[in-house]
Amino acid sequence: MFERFTKNARDVVRGAAEHAERSGAPSVEAEHLLLALLDGEASRGSFALAALGLAERGDAVREALVEARRRAGLSQAEADALAGLGIDVSEIVARVEEVHGVGAMSGDRKDKAWWSGRRSFERGAKDTLERALRIAVSRRDRHIGDEHILLALTARPGVPAEVLADHGVTYESLVRVLYGEGEGEGRAS
Repeated sequence: MFERFTKNARDVVRGAAEHAERSGAPSVEAEHLLLALLDGEASRGSFALAALGLAERGDAVREALVEARRRAGLSQAEADALAGLGIDVSEIVARVEEVHGVGAMSGDRKDKAWWSGRRSFERGAKDTLERALRIAVSRRDRHIGDEHILLALTARPGVPAEVLADHGVTYESLVRVLYGEGEGEGRAS
């Protein structure tokens, strides 16, 4: 599959691994793919994010991802659903962090050494990359670009899709920016 990735898509995958390493995460997650996409320049994905106004709000997206990690990866929708059952996720996070330190629920293990020197990709990141392939194939594209990874992040339920939607980036808005108004219309270059 990776032989079909464009240089920009490969840069996103490498950037995601670097984000995971810097944060001390045990594996590369879908959130790391989004962070790497936010770092991109002069690519179709970065063009689409800029066209949707996310270039100016990248810090807000990063903060929302950090907050979700503090909640052990729960999306805001999941936290709200638990609140409906009388479970205050913010209170649980505060209590755990009081005892174990800030970020204790994030799952990061900065004190653990890596025996292989490489980060594995967790299920959500793998699913995102597989969905990027399916999106590219369905659009009859001969390559998998960073725009396909971005589309896959918005099409897959979870924290990245929720954070992007909260900032006005949805699958439908990306399709409009990348490929024109309708699914069947011409593509943007």
